[in-house]
Amino acid sequence: MSVKTLEIDGRMITGLSGETIFSVAWEHGIHIPRLCHIGGISDVGACRLCMVEVEGQRKLQAACLTPVEEGMKVHTDTPKLQAHRKLIVELLLAERNHVCAVCVANGACELQDLARRMGIDHVRLRYQFPSLPVDTSHERFGIDQNRCILCTRCVRVCDEVEGAHTWDVSGRGTGSHVITDLGEPWGKSDTCTSCGKCVQVCPTGALFDKGRTVAEMRKDRGFLKYIVTAREKKQWIG
Repeated sequence: MSVKTLEIDGRMITGLSGETIFSVAWEHGIHIPRLCHIGGISDVGACRLCMVEVEGQRKLQAACLTPVEEGMKVHTDTPKLQAHRKLIVELLLAERNHVCAVCVANGACELQDLARRMGIDHVRLRYQFPSLPVDTSHERFGIDQNRCILCTRCVRVCDEVEGAHTWDVSGRGTGSHVITDLGEPWGKSDTCTSCGKCVQVCPTGALFDKGRTVAEMRKDRGFLKYIVTAREKKQWIG
């Protein structure tokens, strides 16, 4: 692979051809906000929080999907981007019912952390207050649609790592929601292996271990890097 030299926030940085702005930036300590990205599975650009400004480009570009190019000049933290990201987080908070005080992931939620870092202490938009279900039919896990941000991490990890593809997205627009199989209750799924990978990669309290109460849910994402690395090195092949 050829080496590309580019400028990110005034710093000259090198990356390999095929790498994205997001991955190269993080490798060099430049942290771009994200909610749908997680190392070990594919990127889809769902959350739009990693948008960056690229000189010469009229529109903002998704850093997780934009490959680095020679001579590219990228800005990751301009006032325009700060306003853009703040609005997205407010939209996410207003779209569903994110009541942190009674959430199992309170204190360990990526959406909550982003809101705190951005100084969001209120939402300027009208809350939608949708009437959404909580499915606890699974023996070990539950899903609270009120806290889902449609990042599709669960869909991708189930498909790409576990190989079950139990999860998918149904509906369109504000009616979009994640489902198991063809809309069956999670506990009746014929494809779920009960591995818990989807629960561990969820950035909010939408997917949780049953039996957890307020602020008790902690996610362990280290397993994903371990699995992906082991497979790449063929450590499990005799």
